[in-house]
Amino acid sequence: MDSPDLAPVRRLVALDAGLASVSVVRADGTPHSSLVNAGVLDHPTTGRPVVGYVTYGPVKLRNLRARPATSLLFRAGWRWVGVDGSSELIGPDDPADGVDAERLRLLLREVFTAAGGTHNDWDDYDRVMAAERRAVVLVEPTKVYGNP
Repeated sequence: MDSPDLAPVRRLVALDAGLASVSVVRADGTPHSSLVNAGVLDHPTTGRPVVGYVTYGPVKLRNLRARPATSLLFRAGWRWVGVDGSSELIGPDDPADGVDAERLRLLLREVFTAAGGTHNDWDDYDRVMAAERRAVVLVEPTKVYGNP
């Protein structure tokens, strides 16, 4: 099965630093939403395009481990694109086959730059990501929709 086209997401990411609201599902079935910087990148082991963001929030991580269903909404002015899919976590507390510590360090950078981020001191970035035990969330898109 072909993945939905993420080109509309790439266009909006470039317009507003990849700002997106992300919604996951709590244990009681209600939505939990927050604001993240997200972008499109290739999955580190499959090569398929996915939407990624970085988090360290224990509530969001706990919810995603139990219920990976995720919805992101990107917007720039009145243009918007929604992405629905299933999340995969990769981080120090969520190891993934084929992703060692060095690959995780680079993947955290890839997600950051895919969301439009830049950094003047990558060593400091790496240090903070490791100290905060940040995890990468990769959303395999099942549906892309909106008014891009």
